[in-house]
Amino acid sequence: MSVVNNDDIFPPLTPDYILAFQFSNWYPSFIRASPKSTIIRPLGKDFKHYLESDSIFVPDGSEDVVVESTISDDDDDDDEYEDTAIVGEHFSFPELDERIRSVIREYKAVFPKLNFSSPKDASWVLPASSPLKCTSPVDVYLLLKSSDFIAHDLSIESVFDGCKIDDLPDYELELVLRKWYPVDHSREVRCFVRNDVLVGYATGISQRDTNFYDFMINPEVQNTIKTTVYNLWQEIVRPNWTFSRKDYIFDFLLTRDLSSGHIIDFNPYAPRTDPLLFAYEELHEVLSRANQGASASRTFLPDLRVIDSLLHPAATRNMPAYQHNRMPIEALTLSEDRNIVEFGEIWQEEVIRAMREKDD
Repeated sequence: MSVVNNDDIFPPLTPDYILAFQFSNWYPSFIRASPKSTIIRPLGKDFKHYLESDSIFVPDGSEDVVVESTISDDDDDDDEYEDTAIVGEHFSFPELDERIRSVIREYKAVFPKLNFSSPKDASWVLPASSPLKCTSPVDVYLLLKSSDFIAHDLSIESVFDGCKIDDLPDYELELVLRKWYPVDHSREVRCFVRNDVLVGYATGISQRDTNFYDFMINPEVQNTIKTTVYNLWQEIVRPNWTFSRKDYIFDFLLTRDLSSGHIIDFNPYAPRTDPLLFAYEELHEVLSRANQGASASRTFLPDLRVIDSLLHPAATRNMPAYQHNRMPIEALTLSEDRNIVEFGEIWQEEVIRAMREKDD
């Protein structure tokens, strides 16, 4: 593979380009092709401060039983272990609580995200049988508070990282509540578009979940997926992508019969977006070849790259997703058969006990 300049591989990053991928900016154009969602804004500085504060706790009043986030004042022996971030701060968002409850009543259950990022790495917080399924405000807050991923959206510097400009635009945090439903990750694909070309004229559609699925190696199945994705891009994505820059990456969830699907998200064509089973240098070479023979290449469907065996190098990721973000096994053991209030109290006691043992 020849060495090429990064400026050739990626479009230049500007604030306007990055903001095109903010949920509230792209969703209105694709509302009929994407899961039903509600955008809540403005959120206020206190909500951002809550997400940035230390420790995992929920705002007062967000559930029927208020979670105490302070150590008992009667226990003088524990004073040295008190964390001022926990003891000194209380948060309450009654209007936001009611707004979230209203959306949940309409959708039955929701999956939250912020402007760009979703808390997929915090799936351990809620039951594994219905991952990321929120049925109350406290579920929403706990997912967001437990996630490392959403930290990207809280800092204007990280949002516009890589943009060569000193004057950053106004940026307002938003909470997105998407209608929750079970997702079969084997039917998720990621598609790359550069200069208004679905790079997959030669290659460029990647299986999104890097587990091995035997049905994906069937040639007929692959051809169906390629046809569906190509038609979706031509008929829905391409004409409705209204931003001036035609460089983007979109994630697509296929229906069970693989004949249609839903647009899940759009991401910038930039190093921050995982190319999955590709390298960006590889995609650049493919695009160059496609441009050189554009008319001929347009007669071909895009290729699909998948995990084609258990021995595939990428299949070594076949382990619990985001395991480095997960809670220690001791916490999982303590949480069994307990509600969030009981778990919070017991986990806090365990932390204090461990700190005492360390000092002894």
